[in-house]
Amino acid sequence: MRSMKNTIRDLRKEKNYRQEDLATALGVTRQTINAIENNKYDPTLLLAFKLANLLGTTVDTLFEPDPAMLK
Repeated sequence: MRSMKNTIRDLRKEKNYRQEDLATALGVTRQTINAIENNKYDPTLLLAFKLANLLGTTVDTLFEPDPAMLK
């Protein structure tokens, strides 16, 4: 079970990006974007910052950690 929910899919759709568009811009595979969107993979910190930058938001807005993990 992954520890963070994210808003990547919603923001991606708002910007009219396909998963392939994000993947190409970030130098990862479409499968990686899919796994992140479905909470099956937590990105590295660098990739999280790149995603946030590309989607015009911040990392803390993009990802919501499980409150239990912050204790």
